[in-house]
Amino acid sequence: MLKWLSLCLFMSVSLTGICQVKDLPPYMYDSQKIIEVTDSIIHVTLPEILVYPQPKDWSRRALHQYTILEMRVMKVYPIAKVAALKLKEYNSVYTNFKSERERKDYIKKIEKDLYAEFENEIRSMSINQGRILIKLIDRETGKSGYEIIKEFKGGFSAFFWQGIARLFGHNLKSEYDAANEDRMIEYIIWQIDHGML
Repeated sequence: MLKWLSLCLFMSVSLTGICQVKDLPPYMYDSQKIIEVTDSIIHVTLPEILVYPQPKDWSRRALHQYTILEMRVMKVYPIAKVAALKLKEYNSVYTNFKSERERKDYIKKIEKDLYAEFENEIRSMSINQGRILIKLIDRETGKSGYEIIKEFKGGFSAFFWQGIARLFGHNLKSEYDAANEDRMIEYIIWQIDHGML
């Protein structure tokens, strides 16, 4: 009797294992399979998953600071994106000029256009929004504010504006560090780019 019971149990487990066919999850599969003897291994490319602390794990103070940072980034990020596009456009035109006089006239025209477009927004920014804007310009362009001014206006002008920035607690040479210091800003930008904010 025990033999028959064992045999029935073994057969039922074997048959349920054969009968269960599962659909593959909706991931991207490579067409190549590694075949070893009688086994196949499917290569699966999983999407990148970013892990950040969740707001439910934060203290009230940390959540308040994050909310303020989120509002600051949401205000200055569009300006940084527009600045990167304009810098790319201006740089392509600027390098085509042959004489220094043409370059200086073009720079004056650029300054006038930028003042007309962004002066009110930049004047109404807080000091912390200005710091974030400087870092986001570095993120979007790959150049610090100091390098951009030096490239277009020269070393003396860059030194002068760096001094003015230092008076207000800024540093035009500050670089964007997405892995460490600016990881929360990077997370907020990721949310903005993916339509979550």
